[in-house]
Amino acid sequence: MTLNQADAVATRLWPARKSEVPWVVAQYGRPVTEDDGYFGEVVAAGYDESSAQMFAADVVDPVVGFLAELAGGGGRALEFGVGTGRIALPLARRGVEVHGIELSRAMVRRLRDKPGGGAIGVTVGDFATAKADGRFSVAYLVYNTIMNLTSQDAQVDCFRNAAEHLAPGGCFVVEVVVPDLRRLPPGQDAVPFRVDGGRLGFDLYDVATQSMSSHHVEVVDGRGRYLEIPFRYAWPAELDLMARIAGLRLRERWDGWTREPFTSDSRQHVSVWEKPAD
Repeated sequence: MTLNQADAVATRLWPARKSEVPWVVAQYGRPVTEDDGYFGEVVAAGYDESSAQMFAADVVDPVVGFLAELAGGGGRALEFGVGTGRIALPLARRGVEVHGIELSRAMVRRLRDKPGGGAIGVTVGDFATAKADGRFSVAYLVYNTIMNLTSQDAQVDCFRNAAEHLAPGGCFVVEVVVPDLRRLPPGQDAVPFRVDGGRLGFDLYDVATQSMSSHHVEVVDGRGRYLEIPFRYAWPAELDLMARIAGLRLRERWDGWTREPFTSDSRQHVSVWEKPAD
């Protein structure tokens, strides 16, 4: 999306503030080097603060409990997109050996700076293809991270990569939203998800390609900053087919980490696919 296009959408969604904002573009994605993907230094520096609600104990604890149960005693866990360690660190404190795959060196540096961060093994690379040593009881992707892979082929590769890392009987766990296209009236492609104070967030959808992008507008001291990151959404049934291609089978699907039933009204799901035992 160009700055002019973002400008037009912001005008439509945020008319009260838009006219006051002189725009500047901040790189949200490759600000320093292509190596860090879409989560370079600009994002990593403020990631924990901007996602503070996701670090709350009432959010993290159910995730960790769920994954620790699957890992079992003495099990190993592999996190795709380990980031700054939101889940990996407390899971390691539960006695699970955790390894992560992460493309962004900037995010890994934040992980390393935290207590216990040095004990988390990290492979720097694309989690759709990068390899870690050994086999794992559980591999997992949380907080919609699979959507960071912006093509169907890359998402299939991710499932295959997870399957290759799992020991027989191991599980691949994905937490991701259910595409909520009911929020799109006919002819509308923009959905605001945050409008408060000096911040505006909106998603743009292309239903023909199942692509979307999240756009973040922030006004600080009368200056505007525009940030964009692309995603690809996938339906639960499509993810099940990706799992079958990778040799995995659906074991369970829930609305959330405390195993609420998944229904037609669910807006997210936690799905567990299992690698058959030899």
